[in-house]
Amino acid sequence: MPFFINPIMASCNSMNRLVPTFFCACFAMSSIASDFGSTGLIDIPTARMASDGILTTTAAIQSRTNSYALTYQATPWLEGTFRYTGFNEFFYWDRNYEIRARLWEEWDYFPQVTVGIRDLVGTGRFASEYIVGSKKVGDFDVTLGMGWGRLAGNGDLRNPFSLLSSRFENRTSSKGASANGGTGTTGVFQPGQWFSGEKAGFFGGVSYAPSRAPITFMLEYNPDKYEWAVNKRGASRPSSPISAAVKWDALPGVSLTLSRQHNQEWGIEVSAALDTKSLPSKPSNKLFRSSLDYSADEFPSGLNNQSWYDTLLFDVERSGILLLEATINESTHSAKIVMGNLAYPVWADAVTVMSKLADLHLPLTINTFNIVIEEEGHRLHSIKLRRPSLSYSQSEQIVEREINVGRIKPFGFVQHKTDFFQKKVFFDVNLSNRVQLFDPDDPARYQLYAKVGISAALPKSWVLEGAYGFNITNNFDESRRKQSNSKITKVRTDIVKYLTEGETGIDSLFIQRRGTVLNDLHYRVFGGVLETMYSGVGGEVLYQPYRSRLAYGVSANWVQQRDFDKSFKHLGYKTTMAFASVYWATPFYNFDLAVHAGRYLARDIGATLELRRTFDNGWSVGLWATKTNVSALDFGEGSFDKGMYFSIPFNGFLGTSSRSKYSTRLRPIQRDGGQRLEDFSGNIWWDIRGARFDAFSNNSKRLMP
Repeated sequence: MPFFINPIMASCNSMNRLVPTFFCACFAMSSIASDFGSTGLIDIPTARMASDGILTTTAAIQSRTNSYALTYQATPWLEGTFRYTGFNEFFYWDRNYEIRARLWEEWDYFPQVTVGIRDLVGTGRFASEYIVGSKKVGDFDVTLGMGWGRLAGNGDLRNPFSLLSSRFENRTSSKGASANGGTGTTGVFQPGQWFSGEKAGFFGGVSYAPSRAPITFMLEYNPDKYEWAVNKRGASRPSSPISAAVKWDALPGVSLTLSRQHNQEWGIEVSAALDTKSLPSKPSNKLFRSSLDYSADEFPSGLNNQSWYDTLLFDVERSGILLLEATINESTHSAKIVMGNLAYPVWADAVTVMSKLADLHLPLTINTFNIVIEEEGHRLHSIKLRRPSLSYSQSEQIVEREINVGRIKPFGFVQHKTDFFQKKVFFDVNLSNRVQLFDPDDPARYQLYAKVGISAALPKSWVLEGAYGFNITNNFDESRRKQSNSKITKVRTDIVKYLTEGETGIDSLFIQRRGTVLNDLHYRVFGGVLETMYSGVGGEVLYQPYRSRLAYGVSANWVQQRDFDKSFKHLGYKTTMAFASVYWATPFYNFDLAVHAGRYLARDIGATLELRRTFDNGWSVGLWATKTNVSALDFGEGSFDKGMYFSIPFNGFLGTSSRSKYSTRLRPIQRDGGQRLEDFSGNIWWDIRGARFDAFSNNSKRLMP
């Protein structure tokens, strides 16, 4: 079954007004994607890499195929691509991955060299491997590569790897598929096929980019014979291996390419490159009239304009942050302030704002601030810094030494604590849409609906959250996959029934409580209508040792499947899930690794591996794969659960200080094996990522007064 995503639609007027800011902040370079989405010329790869952290989307339309791709520069030397290609001469859609690694960079007389594998996990329809080099000569960039599989064509020389082992001589799979035809088995790794075949072949090309014009001319030699499409489906064979194209950099990061391919078809490609790594500029101070300027008559009722706490609370509430507790200790001339963050993508910026406001309102006898960070209800650590007004005459180096991220320490009884459950109910109404992707019968279906959301802070740190959707229009009823063909319990593949019979209904309505005990132990409990398909109760505990890169967690849920109309009614299926998790904040490029082992929705047993890269600006991109005791045959199309994760902060698009983000998971195929409640099975670690110790360490200079 296909996967669906549910983004929040922004105001068109707001977007139009802010487009220049968005392009300057996010689109920072020329797109260098090929029609395959990966870095290259027209269809062939080059050895080039995009800048670190670049996310590229590509749409390539030809008379032969339509291809859509997402490519991410995971590290300066590693690139990954997910591609979805439809054949126009016959009805067939193919999903596959490509990975490329740079072996070394260009220097003096030596070219840059990259090795890659196309169709790493897929049917093998596009299977090929290559080693390619690229060398810059003035405004020209020359590429020459050696390919296997489809990029070998008819072959130009004996496979050099056959000198190492005879196993490299045979590319035919155990199913007897042709050398360029793929295996027909979806979603499995077949390393025995990589760099194999009786022969290897050459491909190459050249690009010319005049230094004073936003245009690139390209010419390539591609030996691909399209064997599977020709032999199995009767498609036309390429009449020439030569293709030419011109690429126009229409806007920063956005390019348009017109190509003449194989001397028989025209193609057009649109590509957009987004910089997920760029750190937002340090926000300017939000201007408002300070509470110190209010008279007693002007001050809000219930607050005392002679109280430092009340005046601080009034100003903090208008600054995009939260004041949860505050205590002063006259004997040590210090203050403890517990704060939350609503508006600032970088936590260090929120702490800076709090320190300035505390400097304005706290008694002059206080010299040191201990600011406790609370993220999503979890208290993580304390930032100790000298009062800013006492540091203005000092050098930046002295000030930096006076900032310390440490454990939360007891500070006596709490003098002031804000009861946030009073008048803290928020309603949100907007237009939203669900997009259902990767259905082999139709690559995209949609729903436009009105979404009403509620968020209410309740006593004792409980929170009520929910959403109700009112259908406006959708075409999910056209899907041919209303009846699941799953061989195991149908825990996810009935999703189309929820999208049609429950086109209007309750998306979620649950209460939850989060907190921290003993400094390092974070917990979360919840219950209610948890998501589109399931209601239930559950909880999670995360042990995060101070300053450790390792964390450990357990989570458990009891759930019951909801009725298809998305009301409060339920079906008969009930189950219990439980997972033990280990997390590692690696020291490499901000990558985080998580392993979850346990019992899944369909009562299958197995493990999930997650790998995400998260930047300080809030962007997060990752992969996951799950393997359980459900066999590849019983699992069905795709063989095992896998996909990509994206979390996109809205502040880059809206041009304002905001912590709102859109998160989604994209699966090549939705099946029933290895399924979890994605937001309720080991999420605390990810939820507190932006306020983690290493995130503050990386941005310590933004804490300067």
